[in-house]
Amino acid sequence: MPKTVTSPLQKKLAIMLVEQRKKAGLRQVDLAKKMGVYQSWVTHMESGQRRIDVIELIELGKAIGFDAADMVRKLSRR
Repeated sequence: MPKTVTSPLQKKLAIMLVEQRKKAGLRQVDLAKKMGVYQSWVTHMESGQRRIDVIELIELGKAIGFDAADMVRKLSRR
């Protein structure tokens, strides 16, 4: 099993998060401000250089406007 930061599922999750952010009309800097993090945190997350934990996924869902549980369901079907 590959390390989770480089796993295919982690890459798919990052792609899905970028899609959701763009769909919400947010730039990386906008999302970073809403979450209280640096833009580099968002950049690393979206590029797959940073693993996303469950709590962060929930917080991302609140900031972007998606349901984290639904995201996980979609991810597990891919």
